[in-house]
Amino acid sequence: MKAISWNVNGLRACVGKGFEEVFRELDADIFALQETKLQEGQIDLETPGYHQYWNYALKKGYSGTAVFAKKEPVSVRYGIGIDEHDQEGRVITLEYPGFFFVTCYTPNSQNELKRLEYRMKWEDDFRSYLMSLDSEKPVVLCGDLNVAHEEIDLKNPKTNRRNAGFTDEERAKMTQLLDSGFTDTFRYFYPDTTGVYSWWSYRFRAREKNAGWRIDYFITSSRVDERLTGSKIHTQITGSDHCPVELTADL
Repeated sequence: MKAISWNVNGLRACVGKGFEEVFRELDADIFALQETKLQEGQIDLETPGYHQYWNYALKKGYSGTAVFAKKEPVSVRYGIGIDEHDQEGRVITLEYPGFFFVTCYTPNSQNELKRLEYRMKWEDDFRSYLMSLDSEKPVVLCGDLNVAHEEIDLKNPKTNRRNAGFTDEERAKMTQLLDSGFTDTFRYFYPDTTGVYSWWSYRFRAREKNAGWRIDYFITSSRVDERLTGSKIHTQITGSDHCPVELTADL
């Protein structure tokens, strides 16, 4: 199985920057999107050979996720079953015979950390959701999880210490998730690799300088570690302020 995850930061804008060509070239079995910024009926995207699944935020032009899958799943779930969290189109779960595939666009803690308290509640509830899935069968989680876990996951850790995405609180929640029986697949293959990021600010020529953050992940149930076969971050692909991330696994 080859899976791709990409925060497109507005799918309509990304389509204008070559999304469909990238989609065809990467030829994934499952292709997940975050931050689609769409409502139903606002795009007619042709993906021959794929089943499409969309989760829209109630707020127009905000958040949203999608998954395109070659193989039809056994079942599909939208959200995590908690009304407080399920208004922004952030989670889609596809169930297959051997695993659950989950895409997530984690809430940003925002400027001055004004949404950090909510983010902490989200983290606990989402982790509980993942662990309930994991009790049934292995989980493949992907998405923009809005946290750089360790200092090697961003270019400037010291100056970003209390910024959204690199607070001690957010990093501790990621540690807690991994300690609950999950694997950061990029670090599984590349434990010490530096300078590889998945998001760059549009400001200050950050991408040109590679002043980025690794905040887009594939995280899997640790009991399938030996079935993981590869991890890539496609830093050369443009079209968004994020680049696609990839997992291959024998699932």
